[in-house]
Amino acid sequence: MRVLVTGGAGFIGSNIVDGCLAAGYEVVVVDNLHTGKRSNVAPEARFYEVDIRNISALAEVIKREKPQIIFHEAALANVRESVEKPDIYAETNIIGSINLLEVSRKQGVSKVIYASTGGACYGEPTSLPATEEHPVNPLDPYGVSKHTVEHYLFLYKYNYGLDYTILRYPNVYGPRQDPFGEAGVIAIFTRQMLDNKECIVNGNGEQQRDFVYVDDIVKANLLATDKGSGQIYNLGWGEPVSVNEVFSALKAATGYRKEPTYGPAKVGEVYRIYLDSSKAGQDLDWQPQIALQEGIQRTVAFFRN
Repeated sequence: MRVLVTGGAGFIGSNIVDGCLAAGYEVVVVDNLHTGKRSNVAPEARFYEVDIRNISALAEVIKREKPQIIFHEAALANVRESVEKPDIYAETNIIGSINLLEVSRKQGVSKVIYASTGGACYGEPTSLPATEEHPVNPLDPYGVSKHTVEHYLFLYKYNYGLDYTILRYPNVYGPRQDPFGEAGVIAIFTRQMLDNKECIVNGNGEQQRDFVYVDDIVKANLLATDKGSGQIYNLGWGEPVSVNEVFSALKAATGYRKEPTYGPAKVGEVYRIYLDSSKAGQDLDWQPQIALQEGIQRTVAFFRN
């Protein structure tokens, strides 16, 4: 089977590429290298430096390669930046995704597996862990943009038969996450600790998140290739972990000796969110396997090297 990964030079996308190659798929990568790195892409994959906002270039690649399945990871994904640049996030995440869907339905793509967000789409939750039925009230333009595309996926399946599965990601971490750009707190703190620099915690550090190691996210994507037609799935442990707890675990793993510096909380960030993934367990036979302590050890080892 031939698959295409948008954003395949980025953190999660490049790990999906590796997982697809290991599964025996022929893999094509599309990435504009805005935050992705060419060095992240396995040499066995065919790479095209293309921006999903450029519909003609995107159409040329999909027409030439004829993928059966597209893993759609390409997006701007910085919550704080999206508050400052809502127009750019709409242009990239919404219009870029519409471009992909238009080309996909015209070129006979069978299915799109879409990386949505469980961390940002629900807003400040009224019940926890959040299920897929929880009201969607994002507090930032990033969350709005990712959720909007979910509606377009439904529309394209209903009107044109383009199949899809939506995976709402938690806080994903692991190898290749950029500690300087659109990073999560684990990547940022790991790099700062290994460089013996100051670690700044936004707010009081009691914010709670659902942290899942990237290999578990890759597994969910691969399972969705032939399961979960037209469905939305949360991915997560369903258990809260505070930023302060993450700091302590990383401190122990790196041998860091400093204490954190606490700064102001950031606008648009949810205070508590963790996800009920029982539906993914039932339909996809997916559960996260790599516990936080092990995942942190693997992540620290990657950054050390």
